[in-house]
Amino acid sequence: MAAERALRTAAPHQLLDAVRRVLTDQYAADSVELFLADYGLTVLQPVSVLPHTLQPVSAHNSPAGRAFGAQEPYVESLSGDLARVHLPVTVRGDRLGVLTVTLPGAEHAEDHLGELAEIAQVLGHEVVVAERDTDLYLQARRRDRLTLAAEMQWQLLPGRSCARPEYDLGAQLEPAYAIFGDNFDWSASADRLSLYVTNGMGEGIEASLLTNLAINALRNARRAGLSIDDQAALADQAVYAHYRGRCYLSVLMLDFDLATGRVRAVDAGSPQMLRLRRGAVEWVPFEAQLPLGMFEETDYVIQEFRVEPGDRLVIVSDGVYDVASPGGETYCWDTALARAIQATRLLPAAEVPRALLRELTGHRGASTPDDDALVVCLDWRGR
Repeated sequence: MAAERALRTAAPHQLLDAVRRVLTDQYAADSVELFLADYGLTVLQPVSVLPHTLQPVSAHNSPAGRAFGAQEPYVESLSGDLARVHLPVTVRGDRLGVLTVTLPGAEHAEDHLGELAEIAQVLGHEVVVAERDTDLYLQARRRDRLTLAAEMQWQLLPGRSCARPEYDLGAQLEPAYAIFGDNFDWSASADRLSLYVTNGMGEGIEASLLTNLAINALRNARRAGLSIDDQAALADQAVYAHYRGRCYLSVLMLDFDLATGRVRAVDAGSPQMLRLRRGAVEWVPFEAQLPLGMFEETDYVIQEFRVEPGDRLVIVSDGVYDVASPGGETYCWDTALARAIQATRLLPAAEVPRALLRELTGHRGASTPDDDALVVCLDWRGR
C-alpha cells in the first residue's frame, strides 16, 4: 500500500504530511486533518504545528466525535458536492483519535471507505511508534497544561483501552491534567491477561514517585515470570526499602486465564471491584491484605474466582466510591455507583470509565475533585 510505505519512510513529526500527500494524489482529497483525543476525553485536538492550528472539536457532540465514539467511519455530506469522512484512528482497541478527509462527493467517499479506514489504522500504528521520537502527538493531546505529577503518571500508563477476542478493556483517570498517585497497568500474552489497579497515597510529585516505583517493581517481577503473589511481595520490599513504611500503595492485582476464565487475585488495599452479571450489580469481596510497602517482608495470598462470558467488571479507586453528594450519599456499590453501572450497561467498555466519571461529577456537585478518581472496565467474552 502506497500510504503504508509513505508513512513508514516519513519523519516522525511528518506523518500527517505524508498521509495528506497520498490521500490528495490517490483519492483527490480536498483536505486531510488528524485529531487526537485529549487526556480528559472531552475534545479531539488537531495535530499541527503551533500557533497555526484548527479549533478542537467535541469528542461527543460532533461528526468526528460520532466516529470516535462508535468506532465506525462516518460520512458527512457538505455543500458543493463534497463529503467529509471521519475515520477512527485506533490501535488494538486503544482509541487515539480521528482522521478527517474531505473528498469530492459522498459516492466517491463510500466507494473507498474500506481503503480509507485501513489507512487510518496504519496511521495510528505509526503515531504510536513515532511518539518515541517526537513530542508532537503528545503535545497535540493537551487541552491544558499537565502538572509534572500528571506528566509522570500518563507516561507510565499502557494506554486507555485495549481489545482482544476474549475481552475489551477501558480505563480513565481524573482530574486528567492534575492526577497524583492512582494508576492502572495491564499486559497480555497468548494465554493470560494481567491487570493491576493502584491507589497511591499522598499528593503531587511524591505520590507520582511512589506509584512509579511500585509499578516498575511489579513489572520487573512480572517480566521475570513470577506469580502475582510473588510480584506483590517483591514490590512490597522495594517500596518498604525506600520509604521504610512512611508511604505505601494499595493495589488490586488480577491474573486472568484467557482459556478458562479462572482469575487469580491479590487484594492489597483499597481499589474495589464490582461485577455486572445477567443484569445485576454485585460487589466482589476479597480478603483484604496489607498495602505494598507498609511493613517489611509481607507475604501475600492468592484468591481465586471465575468470570463468565458476558460479565462486566468495574474497578474503582477510593476517589470514586468514597465521594459523597451534597446530601451525604456516598457513591458506593449498592447505591449511586450501582445505578451508574446499570445506566451505562449498553456502552462499550472503552466508553464506560468516562461516562461513570461524568456521573460522579454530577453526584459530587462540584467540578473539582478532592482526590484522584480511577475507573477501569473489563468486558469478558472468553474463548
